[in-house]
Amino acid sequence: MNIHEYQAKQLLARFGVPVPPGNVATTPEEAKAIAEKLWSGGHKRVVVKSQIHAGGRGKGTFKNGLQGGVKVCSSAGEVFERAKAMLGQTLVTKQTGPDGRVVTRLLIEAASNIKKEFYIAVLLDRAVSRPIVMASTEGGMDIEEVAAKAPEKIIRETIDPAVGLMPYQGRKLAAALALKGDLINAAGKLLLGVYKTWWECDASLVEINPLCVVEAAQGNEAVMAVDAKIGLDDNALYRHPDIQAMRDLGEEAPLEIEASKHSLNYIKLDGNIACLVNGAGLAMATMDIIQHYGGSPANFLDVGGGASQEQVAAAFKIILSDPHVNGILVNIFGGIMDCNVIATGIVAAVRETGLKLPLVVRLEGNNVQAGRKTLAASGLTIISGDSMADAAQKVVKAVGE
Repeated sequence: MNIHEYQAKQLLARFGVPVPPGNVATTPEEAKAIAEKLWSGGHKRVVVKSQIHAGGRGKGTFKNGLQGGVKVCSSAGEVFERAKAMLGQTLVTKQTGPDGRVVTRLLIEAASNIKKEFYIAVLLDRAVSRPIVMASTEGGMDIEEVAAKAPEKIIRETIDPAVGLMPYQGRKLAAALALKGDLINAAGKLLLGVYKTWWECDASLVEINPLCVVEAAQGNEAVMAVDAKIGLDDNALYRHPDIQAMRDLGEEAPLEIEASKHSLNYIKLDGNIACLVNGAGLAMATMDIIQHYGGSPANFLDVGGGASQEQVAAAFKIILSDPHVNGILVNIFGGIMDCNVIATGIVAAVRETGLKLPLVVRLEGNNVQAGRKTLAASGLTIISGDSMADAAQKVVKAVGE
C-alpha cells in the first residue's frame, strides 16, 4: 500500500525524523489559512505540493495547462491562487501515464532554505535477506538514473535485523556523505529514525529524496527530510489499523479495489487477453508466454494458493469489467489448490456472466482429472489447453480470429 507524502512525513516525525512544518489542505481556503499560520510563525516562503501517488510532480503538467505540481509561494494570496488552480485538476507526470491523477489534497509547508541534497532509502535486500540503507550524494535525482550513470555514488550499509541500525552505522553513512561536525551526529540520529520507521511500520520502502542540509531559523545548519515516500507491506497492515486508515482509494484503480475486497491480487494492463492464475510466479510466466506467442496480457490476476469457488467467480466478474478484454486464459497448477474447485468456479462464473468471449483453460496438479470432467460435463464452450504453451497459443489464436 502506498501513502501520500504528508502521511509519510507524519510517520517519520513519529520516530523523530525532522520534517518541515506544514499541514494538508483540501480547499484553497484551508491552504491559505495554513500558509498564514506558517508566516506568522516566522517562515518566509511556503511551498504548495500536489499529493498524488506518483513521482515527478514538480516536473508534471496539469491538463488545464499549469506547469508543475509543486510551487513555491511568497504570499497567502499566491498560495490561494495556486491551490485553486491545482485542486480538482488532473496532473500528468512521467509516472502517472497520459491519464494522470486528479489532485484532491495539497501539502502546504514551509519552504526550506536548502544547502545540500542527498538521497536516503531503507528497503529489504533480497540477495542477502537483510535490510539495507542506501545513500547517495546525488539527492533530487532518480536513483535509477544514478545507478546507471554513476553507480559508485550509491553507498550501501547492510543491517543486522537482530539489532537494527547501530549508531556507528548512522555516523558512518553521514561521513560517507561528506557531512562534517555536528551534522554527522544529527544525520546519524535522523537515519536511526528513518530505519525505525521502516521497521516499526512494516514498510517495504522508506525513501527520502531529497534529504537536505538546510539553514535553520537560528542561522545554523540542520538535516531535514524535505520529501518522503513510504510503501507498506500489505500482508502486515492488519498490525497497523492506524496506517491502514491512511489508504486513499481515490488513488487506486476501481478494479484493483474490487479485487482487494475478495483477497485477489489484480493489476490492470494494456492488453486484451485476460489471465486468471494461481501464484505470482506462474502469473508472471503466463503473461510472458502470451507475449511470446504474439498476444498482449490484459492483467495480472493471482487468485492465490487456496482460492474458493466464490473468489474464482469474483475474479471472472472483475476480468469482464475491463472492456478491452477479448479473451481469457485460465492457467492453474494445483498444489494446495484443488483443480476441481477452480473448475466448478469457472463453470459457475461462465453461466452467471453469460460469457461470450473465447475461454482457454489449462489445469494441472491436485485433483486435475475431476476438474477436467467438471469442465467437459458443463456443456460450455471451453477450450482445453494441454500445456501452458498450448493454452497460450490457443487463446492468442482465438482472440485473433
